[in-house]
Amino acid sequence: MNTDRYISPLSERYASSKMQYIFSPDMKFSTWRRLWIALAETEMELGLSENGRPVITQEMIDEMKAHVTDINYEVAKEREKQVRHDVMSHVYAYGQQCPKAAGIIHLGATSCYVGDNTDLIVMREALSLVHRKLVSLIAELAKFADAYKNLPTLAFTHFQPAQPTTVGKRATLWAQEFVMDLEDLEYVTGSLKLLGSKGTTGTQASFLELFDGDQETIDRIDPMIAEKMGFAECYAVSGQTYSRKVDTRVVNVLAGIAASAHKMSNDIRLLQHLKEVEEPFEKNQIGSSAMAYKRNPMRSERIASLSRYVMIDVLNPAVTSATQWFERTLDDSANKRLSVPEAFLAVDGILDLCLNVVDGLVVYDKVITKHLMAELPFMATENIMMDAVKNGGNRQELHEKIRKLSMQAGKAVKEEGKENPLLQLIAADPEFNLTIEELTAAMEPSRYVGRAPLQVEKFLAQVVQPVLDQNRDELGVTADITV
Repeated sequence: MNTDRYISPLSERYASSKMQYIFSPDMKFSTWRRLWIALAETEMELGLSENGRPVITQEMIDEMKAHVTDINYEVAKEREKQVRHDVMSHVYAYGQQCPKAAGIIHLGATSCYVGDNTDLIVMREALSLVHRKLVSLIAELAKFADAYKNLPTLAFTHFQPAQPTTVGKRATLWAQEFVMDLEDLEYVTGSLKLLGSKGTTGTQASFLELFDGDQETIDRIDPMIAEKMGFAECYAVSGQTYSRKVDTRVVNVLAGIAASAHKMSNDIRLLQHLKEVEEPFEKNQIGSSAMAYKRNPMRSERIASLSRYVMIDVLNPAVTSATQWFERTLDDSANKRLSVPEAFLAVDGILDLCLNVVDGLVVYDKVITKHLMAELPFMATENIMMDAVKNGGNRQELHEKIRKLSMQAGKAVKEEGKENPLLQLIAADPEFNLTIEELTAAMEPSRYVGRAPLQVEKFLAQVVQPVLDQNRDELGVTADITV
């Protein structure tokens, strides 16, 4: 480990090894080489020749294929010191390993052929990993929602006690947002195309020269390269680069996932403050260096922190896209190298944390019930009033009495720190004609959660289950987090 220079926490603490590999030099430069092979194969298959002799032979292709992964980094590094060009340095290094093919590597292409196509391939691979983790997170939330679909809990509007819901119903609100993110992710992934090989300004002028103006042959180049690299098609037109709006669309999806995770983590942090729900806390984990008793929601806080980073990072590709000049400028490059990979690495860490938290989420049902019962008399007043009217009372007069008694009870709770006395106050008023036993019997929490349990069942059956069925092979991702 290098201790004398900056090390990104995204690689050391947050992102998984799988996501780190996707953005690694090995992935990048081996993909460059696969693209050079695809280009050379296409040119050979299309009959590129000079004076009746093939320019590219199968022997050259085989030589190139033999050195896809054994990248001679030091040769490329030394060459770049001389020529100050990363692509041409790697063309040179590849040629050193492939002397027979050295003269045809990168033939007709510009730097963005390997650079941009690789970025698109890498983003698609990274989106695939995000997809797998997102599907597993939705599955975990569904499991949690189903387990607690019938457990009544206080709902909150404005973080003030409101009509009860259930613990499971609240979890469906989190899951629904992640399902929306999954839909966005699948749409953007499905719309990704390859740049292909369009030359310096996107006109394919170099191929017009190579193939002696044969337009039909040139039309086949991009589709053939796309097929070799596992894409259905290439973008129809481009400048030197693919449109940087593609990066904006991709990172917008990641920012959407981050926003959903942030909302869920905030809810969990607030519930942990109330001691109703608690994120996993390991046996020997220390919550505070000073306060030994503390159990801080560290994982959820980290989710919020990383999510905030991704939501802000989305501005980078948006501004880059907006400020590109004509067919291309190079002010995109340094920003892209940071903003796109780091958005993926951060979201990867966020999803691992979410999986870890949801999988180990602890629910304290007795505390939940205690809090609910302290507020339920206020929420049950309409039902109480209806029962009193059935017993001969006047609805309008009883409404005014309940309003005054509720204010009296609220004062006792807030100013005097007493238990909620509303039921006793109502029982003591003869106009309600209800005993304390009758009033207490009306305090069954399940009477006040509306259709929440059924809504959970319908949501899981109609929304979540089709997603899980469609992605059955991707389920079961587990998270190994660095605390």
